[in-house]
Amino acid sequence: MNSLNEINTEDFTIINTVYTKNEIEKLISLIENNIENKAGTSTFRKSQDLFAIRQFHKEIPETFPYIFNQNLKNIIESTFGEGYFITKSIYFDKPEKSNWFVAYHQDLTISVDKKIEIENFENWTVKQNQFAVQPPRKILDNNFTIRIHLDNTTQDNGDLKVINNSHSKGILRIENLDFENNETICEVEKGGIMIMKPLLFNASNKTTNNERRRVIHIEFSKEQLPQGLQWSEKTALQN
Repeated sequence: MNSLNEINTEDFTIINTVYTKNEIEKLISLIENNIENKAGTSTFRKSQDLFAIRQFHKEIPETFPYIFNQNLKNIIESTFGEGYFITKSIYFDKPEKSNWFVAYHQDLTISVDKKIEIENFENWTVKQNQFAVQPPRKILDNNFTIRIHLDNTTQDNGDLKVINNSHSKGILRIENLDFENNETICEVEKGGIMIMKPLLFNASNKTTNNERRRVIHIEFSKEQLPQGLQWSEKTALQN
């Protein structure tokens, strides 16, 4: 599979068998051990329908060597080139009976260290001392996201569905989007990844098959922010 061509034409690609069974089991073990020790902290969010760990790579740094195995590092470099760093990371665990779903949307915001009035940086929010803002489209166009799947993910346990090539159309209101014949259900095997661009319209449904869905979501950039603004989770990739 030529992931670069698919990213350029469809704004997403799926690559299976990026991780071995042992690597996935090690990641799951590290995550589960930390959940027992850190449950109840501000970055560990739990509800009936979703468990999430925000700033995941900072909360569980020992997962780093297993996430960035040689396969993933080769994929990043061959698809996007050098110079990218982590800007945001979240672990999602959608339980077996989750009724949580997400409607179609674009990923329009980035996480930053503070609020500064800067031209073309809009729609500021703050949650749990984490600032988010919508940057100019140029920054979003040059970013990408990798979703690492710790379980088989299908349309029955809440995998992503996307609107093909919607990233290239810019920032749109949902009612202006053409859904007809453009939707793809993105099933990913355990140990596989999905790469996507921020402006790609994506959504997920409720779980219907009583199977868990665990995903590590990592966003990347090589853009420098203006006027002293900094990425709040900026972390260089390990060699």
